[in-house]
Amino acid sequence: MTKPIVAIAVMSLIEDGVLTLDDTIAEHLPDYADTDKARIRVANLLTHTSGIPGRQPLYQWNRARDELLTAIRRLPLLGPPGAQVSYSSPGFILLGLIAESAAGMPLDQLVAERVTRPAGMVDAGFASPPTELAVATEDDPWRGHLVRGEVHDENAVVLGAPAGHAGMFATLVDMEALGRTLCAQGWGAHGRVLTPAGYAAMITPRTDHLPLRRTLGWQGVDAVDATAGDLIGPDGYGHTGFTGTSLWIDPDRGSYVVLLTNRIHPNRENTAISRVRRAVNNIGFALASL
Repeated sequence: MTKPIVAIAVMSLIEDGVLTLDDTIAEHLPDYADTDKARIRVANLLTHTSGIPGRQPLYQWNRARDELLTAIRRLPLLGPPGAQVSYSSPGFILLGLIAESAAGMPLDQLVAERVTRPAGMVDAGFASPPTELAVATEDDPWRGHLVRGEVHDENAVVLGAPAGHAGMFATLVDMEALGRTLCAQGWGAHGRVLTPAGYAAMITPRTDHLPLRRTLGWQGVDAVDATAGDLIGPDGYGHTGFTGTSLWIDPDRGSYVVLLTNRIHPNRENTAISRVRRAVNNIGFALASL
């Protein structure tokens, strides 16, 4: 669930005029100026239409931050930007770096100032949570121990510093605060996160000409096999997390459903989470309609 929260911070920067959807990777990350990724736009990164391959186990061959970032630069594109929706964690790693460049501050500080603090997400952040708030996830053979209270994503471990694709922690109370903020069109418990116009721009579908529906940073309700379930409205949007989490919002009804699990405990072979997500979302949105 890190990606959509980072996306909200990016949208806040766009509202302030320090970043635009048409800004390119090369404008903010000069090391990419002579690569095939130079002209990929911020909009492409937000909608997963950059063409940068996703789910790359770069950590297996690159054990230092600089090595991993170099490996991302060298990844061949799947196709031209905008041609397809292909979920890309490396794309969001770059988006996090672009956000830091535009804001002039570290990503964790940016997210705190722009999203979690005004939304009232008291315990949310990139720092490891207190032991009493952390649940065990995977018994990770790469690290040689049971992961608890540390970022699960291995590429994020190598990067070290907060990354745009993974590594945030939050409680149920935090995610409810985010859900209420989004249902209120960007107005949080402690201040405005986005203006109504910025919120509307964020949740507007951008890829309806392609098989998968994406907004700026969020997944829309796909026509087939939507994990959002059957009862969410057509304008619904949300996001899932690899470790077994999700947040779905129905803006027309002003309702949301949060699911937090540790489905990768003790390992990531549990694939039943898709059925669980649909069932829980159906129950949640049914109750919201009463």
